[in-house]
Amino acid sequence: MTAQMIEKDDKTYSISELAKEFDITTRSIRFYEDQGLLTPLRQGQTRIYSRRDRVRLKLILRGKRLGFSLSETGQLFELYDADKSSVTQLSTMLKLIEHKKAELHQQMDDIKVVLMELVTVEKRCRETLEQAKQVKEPN
Repeated sequence: MTAQMIEKDDKTYSISELAKEFDITTRSIRFYEDQGLLTPLRQGQTRIYSRRDRVRLKLILRGKRLGFSLSETGQLFELYDADKSSVTQLSTMLKLIEHKKAELHQQMDDIKVVLMELVTVEKRCRETLEQAKQVKEPN
């Protein structure tokens, strides 16, 4: 596909426009391109991003916020490209969500255990500190 194949009414974006809009670096966008997640057209050295690329970038960033790997996001893109009905994509997405929720619940449990341990250690430190102060400062 060439730049001439883009319809005149289809909005296109430069790499700097997308970087500014999504508050990320152009290097990040090039990385997503290297990973095969974005496929801008080229006009010489200039990248021309379509609305599709912009939507994909938005989904990549949303996926990252939700804890999905770039590989998982790429898998969803591939499924969507192969099956526009989205049935397979949505089924896979539900499995990924279920897995991610299980991971997060495990992390919450782990954090609760660490917090309890920290409270115990903190209590011991305070008690030891108080004893040390009393020994140092006799009445």
